[in-house]
Amino acid sequence: AFFPSRIRYLNLRVNYRNHRKLAIIDGIYGYIGGLNVGDEYMGLNPRFGFWRDTHLRISGSAVLEMQRQFMLDWNLSYRARAIEEEPRYFPQYVGSGQVGVQVVASGPDQELEQIKNGYIKMIHAAKSTVSIQTPYFIPDESLLNAMRMAALSGVDVRIMIPSRPDHKMVYWATYSYLSDLLKAGVKCYLYEKGFLHAKSVIVDGKIASVGTANIDIRSFKLNFEVNAFLFDSATAERLERIFEEDMMECAELTLGRYKARPVRMKILESFARLLSPIL
Repeated sequence: AFFPSRIRYLNLRVNYRNHRKLAIIDGIYGYIGGLNVGDEYMGLNPRFGFWRDTHLRISGSAVLEMQRQFMLDWNLSYRARAIEEEPRYFPQYVGSGQVGVQVVASGPDQELEQIKNGYIKMIHAAKSTVSIQTPYFIPDESLLNAMRMAALSGVDVRIMIPSRPDHKMVYWATYSYLSDLLKAGVKCYLYEKGFLHAKSVIVDGKIASVGTANIDIRSFKLNFEVNAFLFDSATAERLERIFEEDMMECAELTLGRYKARPVRMKILESFARLLSPIL
């Protein structure tokens, strides 16, 4: 257990959640992305049906950084059986991989919000397109401003979120943040085929990020997260094509459609917005 409670039924650290999803095999292959282990992630939960996610399979030296992060988390949680950095966990990489991969971790144990800063840097550097997929969209002001500035500068900014909620309060809060973006020219797409759980950012078809961090304050400040930042046009273009294929399963949320939502929805959004820092 991560951060287990020492007092039964009382855990003062329950708000700090390990949201990382890592699987490392022999120190050679690593998996990172949005997939947890559960029936719903296989599309077996009748409530959600089809589950749309993005996960990476990585080989090469970047896997060693994933291995190191797993060991840090393990040793923090289970000091009585700490894992030593033995050579068998870190085999020497022999290969010719040409994709630049940076594995970035963030969490409440760090002073800087590394993954959020990476997202903002990517958006500020955009020249033509920014494509974002996230199940939860509760940004802070810095990220919101970056997206607005990019759109107002002529960049085609597109965000894709689920059309159906798994957590209603989070869903209402998400809607409350869309107004300013739509007014600035950001395009919003609602994924209708099933539940969208992918967490990806692609910029100009050149760089991308896939990992565990949602575009929300909880991921940036409270959760322990890990993302892979990919510096490769071929990989970014492939993710861009996947995004555009997903658009075929979406309905666009226009500014007119957004303004026409029921008054009840507007009231719920305002209430959820107040709680957004902890959602």
